[in-house]
Amino acid sequence: MTNGTEEQQAPNLQVNAQYIKDLSFEVPGAPGIYAELGSGGPELSVRVDLNAQPFAESRFEVVLQLVVEAKIKEKLVFLADLSYAGLFTLNLPEEHVQPVLLIECPRLLFPFARNIIADMTRDGGFPPVLLQPIDFMTLYRSRMEELAAGQSPAN
Repeated sequence: MTNGTEEQQAPNLQVNAQYIKDLSFEVPGAPGIYAELGSGGPELSVRVDLNAQPFAESRFEVVLQLVVEAKIKEKLVFLADLSYAGLFTLNLPEEHVQPVLLIECPRLLFPFARNIIADMTRDGGFPPVLLQPIDFMTLYRSRMEELAAGQSPAN
């Protein structure tokens, strides 16, 4: 039981919205590329990038960008590019804001982005690409180490 003088604490992290900010799927060699798939599956490369921007007081937009490129030898089979975003409210001490924005927020967005990539590649006529989980903690630490060393962060 609470008395009237106690304030209800706001949640530390609140998801206000999730949305596709940008989406692109290209199959530049269609329809001929489909005939070449019989000779073996394409080689996939995945690039991950994160961006967090203030939106309003204690609200931030976090954008998780996933770029999946499939090639057979040097020939592009498909290119899937997704920027999936979320609007988050954070009620945290200042020193915890950046790690939460770049670790926890993308961790919440990733399963939805993964599903969109799988659907997009399947709907493009290919087997669905099921991305492996991403360790955003390791990604964050390596980015901070690069910044501390005076290098520009790699994607």
